[in-house]
Amino acid sequence: MGSKSSFRMDVAVIGGGGHVGLPLALSFAERGLQTLIYDTNAAVVETIRSGRMPFLEEGAQAILDDTLARKTLHVASEPDGISQCKHLVLIIGTPVDEHLNPTFNAIHRAIEGCLSHLRDGQVVILRSTVYPGITEHIQQLLRDKGLSIEVAFCPERVAQGHSLREFRELPQIISAFNPETLLQVRELFGNIDYVEMAPMEAELCKLMTNAWRYMQFATVNQFYMIASQHGLDFNRILHGCRHKYPRMAGMPGPGFAAGPCLVKDTMQLAAFSSNNFVLGHAAMLVNEGLPAHVMAQAKGSLSLRDATVGILGMAFKAESDDSRDSLSYKLKKLASLEAKRVLCSDPYVRDASLVSMETVLAESNVIFIGAPHAAYKKLAIPASTKLVDIWNHVERLPS
Repeated sequence: MGSKSSFRMDVAVIGGGGHVGLPLALSFAERGLQTLIYDTNAAVVETIRSGRMPFLEEGAQAILDDTLARKTLHVASEPDGISQCKHLVLIIGTPVDEHLNPTFNAIHRAIEGCLSHLRDGQVVILRSTVYPGITEHIQQLLRDKGLSIEVAFCPERVAQGHSLREFRELPQIISAFNPETLLQVRELFGNIDYVEMAPMEAELCKLMTNAWRYMQFATVNQFYMIASQHGLDFNRILHGCRHKYPRMAGMPGPGFAAGPCLVKDTMQLAAFSSNNFVLGHAAMLVNEGLPAHVMAQAKGSLSLRDATVGILGMAFKAESDDSRDSLSYKLKKLASLEAKRVLCSDPYVRDASLVSMETVLAESNVIFIGAPHAAYKKLAIPASTKLVDIWNHVERLPS
């Protein structure tokens, strides 16, 4: 990979204990690169160090076992080891606040927290989604601190839960302010296929990719609302749109569009456009309004005042244990205002308030499918229980 000069290790993944950083660190360590995970969450660090994955990720456990045994993966909750690493991959982005405006506090805190351990000759690689212009801002910040450190932006673009496989298969978007840094980044990632851009082009590419997906989901969710408001079966309409018609093959089905990226990145793009991103704002209103719509559907045919509402699936997507920004929790809040009791279940999510699937099935008067987990594909639901399944996922069996 070229000379590391005075650096003892190849790469540190800062914020490396989460869904983006840990799979990336495992990918580096699997290739034999001396890799340090630095994360301030001491409990997560101890979990990884003890050889246990803190979340679901396809193929990760075997790689974690192997890289710990080969001593290519190292884990720390203190930043001291950063000074020994040539490349620093920063897994901290720019979230939005309660007013849907980008906030830069987290990334500034991360840089300040590591500042005393930074050395000339290192390369800082921003990996999480950032507001356009942040890469240049961080480059100038380090220059102002008197550090000769290059900054690159190379956004992740993998599906959570499948990161290890997709990291090997998908092209890497890479950007930097000079050709030498671009070359170093290519060597670090080791992928065959790259798309090279200027940093702000790459920042916008990432935001636009997620906003496009979010708007696609919003479009079909709006179609679902229109059809269901008129008492029509949207799934029959969707089948008619798609069946053997190539131009509609990419049309998704309806469902909760949530998670830690889509709405956040759409709102960052809106802020960058001086809030002139009308389509993005409209998509947010549609997708965030879907829980209220399905609650209204249930209320239209059933009095909820003395009813028990059940929600199956609290993760933000199927076969995931990540409940961050899940709209199932928004649905739970709405149901709590309407129903006598709300029961929630999920086979993956760790939440002490959840109950078993069997309890939800046995005690609920109406059941919502919040996330279409495979475990819910075939359910024996009592005939008297109303099922609200926007995903058209459940094959209802005789109880």
